[in-house]
Amino acid sequence: MKRHIVYIYNPDTDNYERLFPSLKGRILKILIFVGASLFAGILIYFLILSIWGSPTEKSLREENASLRSRYNILNRRLDNSLKIMADIQNRDDNFYRVMMQMEPMTHGQRFAGLDNEKRYRELRSIPDAGLVKLLTQRLDQFDRQLYAQSISFDQLREEAGKQKDKLARIPSIIPISIGDYTMASGYGYRRDPVYGSTKFHAGLDFAATANTPVYATGDGVVEVANRVSGYGNVIDISHGYNYVTRYAHLNEILVKEGQTVHRGDLIGRVGSTGKSTGPHLHYEVRFKDEPQNPVNYYFMDLSPEQYSAMVLEAENAGHVMD
Repeated sequence: MKRHIVYIYNPDTDNYERLFPSLKGRILKILIFVGASLFAGILIYFLILSIWGSPTEKSLREENASLRSRYNILNRRLDNSLKIMADIQNRDDNFYRVMMQMEPMTHGQRFAGLDNEKRYRELRSIPDAGLVKLLTQRLDQFDRQLYAQSISFDQLREEAGKQKDKLARIPSIIPISIGDYTMASGYGYRRDPVYGSTKFHAGLDFAATANTPVYATGDGVVEVANRVSGYGNVIDISHGYNYVTRYAHLNEILVKEGQTVHRGDLIGRVGSTGKSTGPHLHYEVRFKDEPQNPVNYYFMDLSPEQYSAMVLEAENAGHVMD
């Protein structure tokens, strides 16, 4: 389409001069068009970014999601490791050190140096500082606990070398051969089969056929080999170092009071004497006259798999027979 151009007569110059569009008008129009186009372009650009994001941002988001996923996996693995370490510490304090008559490690010995906040301040400037700091603290905690535990085991090994006789006396095997019994009742509060009331069961009940062999679980001296009210025929062995084991409801006693016995010696046979609902062996471990859970004392003749099965059986068995 042909542009419409307007001219006006100028008497001063005696000429017709162009009135519209003027050069100034054309320049202004061009500037307005360019500005509007630039604004529209910027607006469209930011609109696209707000909806889809830039390739860099997308890449960073994917990387961040991947890092968080890896963090969560590492955190779960660390949780499991710390649980295992807590179990090792519990056994270290409440069994191994008790066995060696050593004082448990203090909280300060296990966690020395972990209460210093200064070591984590420099992490605050890192992106996702909270996650990084938390994981760093927990790894420091695990490393410190592992180091403290290695020191404890070194101390226990040294003490064990000094106490060979003591280790021979600590009750540490099952009193009946594996395969000859069924776990009838575990340690703890159970329902009495005769009176129906709830009472504390101070040992384990091994259900077995009558006359199944019963063995001494550690070196010691026979303290009792007689009939005891409620327990029937009983053998008590004093192992020294404040340990005593009891074997109750026996059908036959094969040792005498004052006799020295060794771990694995045949001392009696399973029966159902005393307050009993069937043939079984009631077995107790006492330290300083306090009942202990016998499952903590089977570390010499059980594989890890057998020990786990024994613990599970003892926890779930609820058929008290005495």
